[in-house]
Amino acid sequence: MLVAGGQSRRMGGLPKELVRRDGETLAERSLALFRDLFGEVLVVASDPAPWAGLSVRVVPDAIAGKGAPGGLHAALAAARTGWIFAAACDMPFLSPEAIGFLAARRGAAPAVLVEWERGLEGLHAFWSREALPTVERMLREGDPSIRAIAAALGARVVTAAEWRQVDPGGRSFENVNSPEDLERLGLDAP
Repeated sequence: MLVAGGQSRRMGGLPKELVRRDGETLAERSLALFRDLFGEVLVVASDPAPWAGLSVRVVPDAIAGKGAPGGLHAALAAARTGWIFAAACDMPFLSPEAIGFLAARRGAAPAVLVEWERGLEGLHAFWSREALPTVERMLREGDPSIRAIAAALGARVVTAAEWRQVDPGGRSFENVNSPEDLERLGLDAP
């Protein structure tokens, strides 16, 4: 599941999923990777237009204005599988090895997230569909953070030390929020 719900203010409104890496959009790259790894691919987006022609199911937030937790909720509600892997649409360095490493750590927990340098990475994480009632309740009661949702669920947290076994520099968590990020990461504007 890809979350593409942000307004891209720091990018001047440019759709970040159309940023290019090696001549291919991040949308195309992520969808190809997800199709190789998962039985179902889903995009949560308020604007389905950038995804037209990419043969992917697009759903809007069910509870608008809640940011990443709202995107997570929409994905869990629309999922046809027991687990989803949630990632942001502007992550240019998603890798099958890193995703597989995280998948292997799910166990019986309702979610598995990595605690990295910026905090818990909720949009590079696995979430069980069983988490949906808790996520929905918390969204209806207020504006919970991903950290608060993970804590309420009793999520499994992969430490930075564990994560470095597969992704030493945390490259999987890089995302594009500004023109400076485009340059720093060697990407091309849409």
